[in-house]
Amino acid sequence: MNFQCIRTVYTPDTTIGHLLIGNSVFCHTLEDVVRKDESAKVYGQTAIPAGRYPVTLEYSNHFKKVLPRIRNVPNFDGILLHGGNTAKDTDGCILVAKNIVDERTIQGSMSDDLIELLKKHDEPNWIEIVNTFPYFGV
Repeated sequence: MNFQCIRTVYTPDTTIGHLLIGNSVFCHTLEDVVRKDESAKVYGQTAIPAGRYPVTLEYSNHFKKVLPRIRNVPNFDGILLHGGNTAKDTDGCILVAKNIVDERTIQGSMSDDLIELLKKHDEPNWIEIVNTFPYFGV
């Protein structure tokens, strides 16, 4: 299955986007800040670089459950798609939720829904991360 994370709102400490399957919004996303130099990924402080990455379902020791994991991100490993509300919850991962509260908060985890959807599709699964413009980064 192929899906896209379209980043649309950039603040000094968060990035809000939408997870699309086909042309439909499946849920909303929140990540750490996107930097101008996307190769300078800093653990727990920056979003992953835009690009196309494989997604697998793997057991997370931290969350004690199976979660979608984004693989082959340059200079970083262990990026998950999971529930949460603010940048404090990301640690560099992509949060997935039903609602956008404001430009720094989302709510209503869609993690379990995403897991069930991925279980219905044979791998390989891919996510394309897209920065929209105008985008100036920090």
